[in-house]
Amino acid sequence: MITGNPWFLLLLLIIFGAAFLLQLFYYLYFYLATVTFKPLTDNAVKAPVSVIICARNEEQNLREFLPSVLGQKYPEYEVIVVNDCSDDDSYIVLGEYIKKYPHLRVSNITKDPKFTHNKKFAQFIGIKAARHDLLLFTDADCCPLSDKWIEEMASHFDSETDFVLGYGGFFRKKGFLNKYIRCDSMFIAMQYLGMAIRGIPYMGVGRNLAYRRSLFFAHKGFGSFSHLASGDDDLFVNSHATVKNVSVEFREEAHTRSVPSASVNELFKQKRRHFTTANHYKVRDKILLLAEPVSRILFYVIFIVLVSLGYLWPFVTAIFVIRLALQVTVYILNQKKFNEPGIISWLLLFDIFSPLVNSIFFAANLGRGARKSRWN
Repeated sequence: MITGNPWFLLLLLIIFGAAFLLQLFYYLYFYLATVTFKPLTDNAVKAPVSVIICARNEEQNLREFLPSVLGQKYPEYEVIVVNDCSDDDSYIVLGEYIKKYPHLRVSNITKDPKFTHNKKFAQFIGIKAARHDLLLFTDADCCPLSDKWIEEMASHFDSETDFVLGYGGFFRKKGFLNKYIRCDSMFIAMQYLGMAIRGIPYMGVGRNLAYRRSLFFAHKGFGSFSHLASGDDDLFVNSHATVKNVSVEFREEAHTRSVPSASVNELFKQKRRHFTTANHYKVRDKILLLAEPVSRILFYVIFIVLVSLGYLWPFVTAIFVIRLALQVTVYILNQKKFNEPGIISWLLLFDIFSPLVNSIFFAANLGRGARKSRWN
């Protein structure tokens, strides 16, 4: 039985339709772009590359994952590990690897009680120490999925390209939390890679990102956001990437995998740090990134209201099914593209759940300001 003001119900229906159309736009224009994209890598010149990894107390991860970086099949590259104030046995592990791999270089930062710093300082030390102009970044807990990682990422650099955005996923493990992390990571990749393909590059991930050393120093490093907890990846891309100077690479041979958060608390801290950068994005990017989750929430809430009131429920349900079918199709295609099996069955739950979780993370940052950060 239909109850309520008919004009109010009509207004809800109009908003529902607008939210639906906006969702169609994001899925067909941005999220499908990663599926249809065909990379062009005609660059036959294999320029030398400096791989930079910052590590603090990463003894186990360095022992496990660093060999996969050092064992790349590429004619000329160096790996610079910035051992930043570690008090575990990282120094010993790196000493062992230096004997085996002549292209490994280590920059050690010692503790100074009078000087505290964040990860960007360690990254600056690595960039300054680099001998080559092409810089490729990953983390100590990351593992390239093939020995052609450097080759695939570096192949996109030409006279116009300053940035190459890659895909950095997470290792597959058991449990609900791991599925959420991997689904969230894939969705973010669909977003930032899809927007870059459409000429709106707004971020990259430090787990798999390349740019020019000359560009870094030409723009005075990390500049005004050097004090923030995060931003060595997304804010640097957001500030200096353009339609013409960005390329993307997310074929499987160029993927990296990282160790996922082991607890909700760990994930919360990580997400909260990342949200400190949101206020520093370009206005255009803020609007685009906010419009999708807002339209998604409106779509679900108004759908429930209209169906519960019985207002044109067959039509409203048909609209819901159309969006769901499109969403599932796009996710399945991207799941294959990013090699992220086992998350489609959780799609609807995460699609509803994710904006709410991110709202909590965002709210947790309100009032925190841009205070100086710890290393992360």
